[in-house]
Parts: sequence; C-alpha cells; structure tokens
Amino acid sequence: MADQEFTDAIALLKADHRAVEALFEQYEKTTGSAAKKKLAHRICVELKIHTMLEEEIFYPAYRGKIEDDTLDEAYVEHDGAKVLINDIEAGSPEDDFYDAKVKVLSEEITHHVHEEEMRGEGMFAQCRKVEEVDLVALRDRMLARKQELMAQEEAGGLPPAEPKAVRLQPA
Repeated sequence: MADQEFTDAIALLKADHRAVEALFEQYEKTTGSAAKKKLAHRICVELKIHTMLEEEIFYPAYRGKIEDDTLDEAYVEHDGAKVLINDIEAGSPEDDFYDAKVKVLSEEITHHVHEEEMRGEGMFAQCRKVEEVDLVALRDRMLARKQELMAQEEAGGLPPAEPKAVRLQPA
C-alpha cells in the first residue's frame, strides 16, 4: 500500500501537520455558523485520525528507542487536545467560548508540532537516528490505518477522542 507522495512515516505526519495548520488558518477567516461548524468538524476529524495513527503505530514503534519523556509528553499533549476536540464536536459556534476553544486547540497543536518537528532534538529528529525502525514500512501501516479511519468517519463518524494519559476528574 505504498504511497510515493510520502517518502516515509515522518513525511506523512508532517503533511498532516501542514493540512491541519491550513484548516486552522481557514477557520480564523471564516464567518457564519454553518461554515465554522463544518470546518471545526474537519479539524477535529483530522486531529482524531492523526493522534490515533501516532498513538497506535508511530509512538509504540519508538518506545524504548528515544527519550521516554518525549513520548510521554506527546501523549499528554494529545490528551489536552482531545478534551477540546470532544468539547468542540459536542458544541456549536453559537456556544460561549466556541471560537476560543478552537483558537486554544490551534495553539496547543502548534506547540505539539514544534515539539515533534524541532531540528536536532525534536521527536522526529530523535526518530530519524533510530536505524532499527523501518520508516517506509511504518508509513505503509499508517496509511492503511488512515484509510480505515477515514472510511469509518464517512460511514457514520469516529467515536469521541479517548484520552490515554490524563484521567479526567469531575470538578
């Protein structure tokens, strides 16, 4: 299931990052409740799929091979985003704080992307130094899973994002 558009798993993840960044930019320029709702949903779906790919396939491939703290922080950052994703999906642009939630989600994702893509010491730089992981084979597994998740979204929707590291407590 090779896709030559993405040379390897990291290229696939970076392409996802650029796509979501573009969607956030588009959201900032969007007016009208229906258009905002549709765009926010696209952002949330893209992020749910991306986090599932990383958590199910990419991160486990590097556990014990790069700094554990780097991976642990990534899971916690994902969970912070998942809380907002679920709240945004459950709400509507007419709700108080809706635009603020999308803005904060954008800021959280910008931070997370920086942590992954930082030259020299970022997660992806660490991963590139690990020779025993085949990034092309990882790409192929991720693309296959991405197709499954996209088909699930089209067939009826993805379930709410599920935090893995953060235990949500009632206030």
